Amino acid sequence: MKVLLVSANTEKITMPTIPVGLALVAAATRRAGHEVAFLDLMFETEPAAALRRAIAAFAPGVIGVSVRNVDDQNMESPRFLLEKVRPLIAECRAATSAPIVLGGAGYSIFPDETLAYLGADFGVCGDGEAVFPLLLERLERGSDASALPGVHVRGGAGAAAAIFAADLTVLPAPAAEAFAAVPRGNADIWIPIQSRRGCPNECSYCSTALIQGRVTRSRSPQLVVEHLAQLAAAGFRQFYFVDNSFNIPESQALELCRLIAARGLDSRWRAIIYPHRLSAELAQAMAAAGCVEVALGFESGCARILRELNKHFTPDDVRRVAALLAQHGIRRFGFLLLGGPGETRASVEESLVFAESLKLDGLKITVGIRLYPGTPLARRAAAEGVVRADENLLFPRFYLAPEIAPWIREYLTGRQPSPPA
Repeated sequence: MKVLLVSANTEKITMPTIPVGLALVAAATRRAGHEVAFLDLMFETEPAAALRRAIAAFAPGVIGVSVRNVDDQNMESPRFLLEKVRPLIAECRAATSAPIVLGGAGYSIFPDETLAYLGADFGVCGDGEAVFPLLLERLERGSDASALPGVHVRGGAGAAAAIFAADLTVLPAPAAEAFAAVPRGNADIWIPIQSRRGCPNECSYCSTALIQGRVTRSRSPQLVVEHLAQLAAAGFRQFYFVDNSFNIPESQALELCRLIAARGLDSRWRAIIYPHRLSAELAQAMAAAGCVEVALGFESGCARILRELNKHFTPDDVRRVAALLAQHGIRRFGFLLLGGPGETRASVEESLVFAESLKLDGLKITVGIRLYPGTPLARRAAAEGVVRADENLLFPRFYLAPEIAPWIREYLTGRQPSPPA
């Protein structure tokens, strides 16, 4: 079967993004015996025209469209990004009768709602490399796909539980097309690398479990380093470990860092650190392996608020980890998330003083927390009447503690630092 895979994302919210998730699906689709064409719209000046050309040239039997972001999570002036995807689906409909299948992180949070809004035929949740080839097999045979785990059908009753591969090592490496159009030597480009999926931390507001599950699943460190070496040989020098928490489990992170250092790659990289249980040994290994900066999503400097958000660390833990990273020359970028349950003027001031005391290399402050379905915060918002209990939350809704709502934005005027580069 001829399969056209399209990355619909054209947003550069923090940096230009590379569709590695879709490239993984492309590799798995080829391995299943299908012919694949790949289209990344990020660097296209006229996305709709590029899509029309690709369909005309390839004549696909199925079109897969990756949806990365539903909105920009900005409470003050939210942008609903599916509005830009909808015309692309219409272009597909106008050009071909091929079934349209949605996937991607944004889609997985709101599978049935996104299917209905965009008007596609099917959607895939969970590990797309495992699910999508199974769906293609059903479509090729003309048999019913509605009972497949992780597959949603527009207008259907919903899917069985998503498929999450227990061992990521059995899944293929990303297809090379994801990197074909990426300019080399661009300081704004960081190539995403994923060495593990899933998050056991259960923060009260987080959507990661909807996308990747709650169990941490790892890829062989040897395979990850081999992939890095291939990318370095192709001219890339900056990498971004997009693992939700690079340091969980620490044993995996240590082995990976040691293998990177031993390989002697001329590269530098970023990672996301959960600010708890990061040892001096791991900080040293990260620096030796080329880590130049980390994102520290500590969200608050108030112990009470951290408990409300179900964080498993304290301000003292954050301070220790931040100092440890600084000792090894690793830049630290922090994130404050203000306005959750129980937030007050006192807790806001405590968080700001705390963040300033860390002497970070950058700090981003977000006011208001995006509500996602099935999370404890969404249930609390419904109980407090912030949203209706039956509201699907596809269009962005936010939680902002009523005590700080009247004054927080004016209070922060002039205090918002520049976000991380």
